[in-house]
Amino acid sequence: MQGLTAFGNGIYAVESGYNGPDVAAIHLIEEGGRAALVDTGNNDALVHVEQALAATGLSPEAVDFVLLTHIHLDHAGGAGAFMRAFPNAKLVVHPRGARHMVEPSKLFAGVSAVYGPERARELYGELIPVPAERIVEATDGLELDLAGRVIRVFDTPGHARHHVCYFDTRSRSFFTGDTFGLSYRALDVDGRPSIFPTTTPVQFEPEAMHDSVRRMEAEQPAAMYLTHYAQVTDVPRLAADLHRLIDAHVAVAERHAGVEAGAARQALIEADLWKLVDEEGARQGWTLPPAEVRRVLALDVELNAQGLDVWLAGR
Repeated sequence: MQGLTAFGNGIYAVESGYNGPDVAAIHLIEEGGRAALVDTGNNDALVHVEQALAATGLSPEAVDFVLLTHIHLDHAGGAGAFMRAFPNAKLVVHPRGARHMVEPSKLFAGVSAVYGPERARELYGELIPVPAERIVEATDGLELDLAGRVIRVFDTPGHARHHVCYFDTRSRSFFTGDTFGLSYRALDVDGRPSIFPTTTPVQFEPEAMHDSVRRMEAEQPAAMYLTHYAQVTDVPRLAADLHRLIDAHVAVAERHAGVEAGAARQALIEADLWKLVDEEGARQGWTLPPAEVRRVLALDVELNAQGLDVWLAGR
């Protein structure tokens, strides 16, 4: 099936179609005829997941868990639609995010503040509430049983205070949401991936992000499965790059600490982030033309700048 990538160990990436191809993956974990899904994309992603389940011989009734890494809507916007489609599933979400799944109006208000109401509706459509009795709070250390396969919850703030990562004990791999950054395949050089942090608003906390990454590193994972985008290995190298780039983002922000918060400071930060992107491209040997690099990273750099401005204002 096009848009379905198998990585072994019963792990698949499903192309969500969110904001274009190869931007946001939904991960499918299959064990003993049962399934878990990691993140949801938006409502439009449901059809792709249903097709992926059919392609792997699984029914909607086989889905036991929908695992949200956090409640930003590119990860959780389709949660309500998924729960309607998968009648046996439990929705697993950080305790800070659970109430927003039951009553999602504040979520939409928050994303509207970032994207604007019209763009937010275009991206996410209607947010469907999830019944409270179908929600499991993803507390740190919680172990989920997927047909005997243990998936352990790690509380991983830094990108957001409602962020968790899921450690699959079978494959010794993490499903990292945004905590381990993003790694678009378009930027790979001869199969060698790069990494870039996500400092999006409104809860970026650099020291917490460093700590969360170190905590995952301590498990010596075989791979990381990023929502943006799918499997990366060579984890020690990428983790070192991620730590370096988190610090570089902080340094960019602090350069403009004396400027009043708001659009003008965001523009200054964004301009410096593009310089950082150019430096990183040279360091990693990216072969993509500069205009294409800007197209691939445009939204992420804009959101990173917004998040850094908010972080400065809240220090």
